Amino acid sequence: MTTLIKNGTIVTATEKYSADVLIDGEKIVSIGSGLEARAQEIIDAEGKYLFPGGIDGHTHFRLPFMGTRTAGFETAAAAAVGGTTAIIDFAPQPKGMSLMDSIAKHREEEAEGKTPIDYSFHAILMDAETKGIFEELPDLIKAGIPTIKLFMAYKGTPFMCNDAIIFRMLQETSKVGMLTMLHAENGDVIDELQAQLVAEGKTDPQYHATSRPPAVEGEATARAAYLARMADAPLFIVHVSCDEAMKAVRTANQEGIDIYGETCPHYMTLGVENLAKPDFEGAKYVCSPALREPWHHDQLWKAIENGWLQVVGSDHCGFNFKDQKEMGRGDFRKIPNGAPSIENRLAILYTYGVLAGKLSLQRMVDVFATAPAKFYGMYPRKGSIVVGGDADLVIFDPDWEGKISVETSKQGVDYSAYEGFDQKGRADKVYLRGSLIVDKGEFVGKLEQGKFIAREPYGLAYARRC
Repeated sequence: MTTLIKNGTIVTATEKYSADVLIDGEKIVSIGSGLEARAQEIIDAEGKYLFPGGIDGHTHFRLPFMGTRTAGFETAAAAAVGGTTAIIDFAPQPKGMSLMDSIAKHREEEAEGKTPIDYSFHAILMDAETKGIFEELPDLIKAGIPTIKLFMAYKGTPFMCNDAIIFRMLQETSKVGMLTMLHAENGDVIDELQAQLVAEGKTDPQYHATSRPPAVEGEATARAAYLARMADAPLFIVHVSCDEAMKAVRTANQEGIDIYGETCPHYMTLGVENLAKPDFEGAKYVCSPALREPWHHDQLWKAIENGWLQVVGSDHCGFNFKDQKEMGRGDFRKIPNGAPSIENRLAILYTYGVLAGKLSLQRMVDVFATAPAKFYGMYPRKGSIVVGGDADLVIFDPDWEGKISVETSKQGVDYSAYEGFDQKGRADKVYLRGSLIVDKGEFVGKLEQGKFIAREPYGLAYARRC
């Protein structure tokens, strides 16, 4: 089946131009004009943008927390409706299990045959005491998993890593072209602040932010940069939430350290005031790092526009408010961390970034699709509009207007973190490897059509080393 998308405006990470795109099967086979004779189907994209399908490199499907779990991969249809055609999920490591076995378990039990878009996995070190972890890294590369995440936070759990483990991981990953990703918060200080607050009777959701001030993130990020310098290894800081952490990444990178970072839509639009909502509603906004005072928003928008931070991921966690977030009534420490957002990443970037003059269209495409593909080893197969690449395409209608609401969401949970937000523009049609999976903003694909994507080592974080 050959499909021609014509009369649209192609937007890539570097260009904006008018051209037609011809799809044959799963691939883009030609970009130009005068291609009608080769097409069996013609789609008119007059007045619309054509973006590469988004890559969301930060999702948590079926994530275990205190006996409960986030929503499953079948709810990733919400990603498709939001213009995302590939996700990279963090595969939890059960205590005592190897990283390879953990990924195989997550893939076989949770993802295969249930995922409506393409997918891959990051390894997560959640039990640093498991033997043989460092020896597994070459096998992870062979399995198409060139990324691993470690935590500096969550004291008292098996997955808070000390500096020695992080340093060793940086050394070992750099030998095989793997990228170490890091949750950077000072877990010791957070643990002490939490204990003090609870002892004072300060247990409501708003105190989650008090226990995790920007300084604990800024300090940990700066310390992580020094660890990367000492190990002579690339490092990627996930979910940067504040000015202090952003500046730590920016400064270290400008000094020649190969450190890069991601932020998330909620850190650019939501704030501490959400955590103070009455009737325990603030629990809906508990995530880590915590939401910040609104002045941080503009600093993060500047960071992604100027390339000081390189990626915007959703950090999607599909917990319900009822029965799950409510587990933390009377003790904010027990509120499941995270919020649903995989459906809204493009909407927030376009409405509150591009239309507000904070972000160019090309830069939006870069942080939404191209840079994630490059950092995580999917480029140019994904995240681009090039001949030979997968036909993962978004036909975006800039004239559509509506509101974000749980009533229309496909995320499979009982609330939206962006309830009532205005939305301008939407993914009108979305193609996954040449197949139409979203039409007129509605999911029309199949839940089982997503494929596992094996990724390559030596991504963009290694660019200055070549």
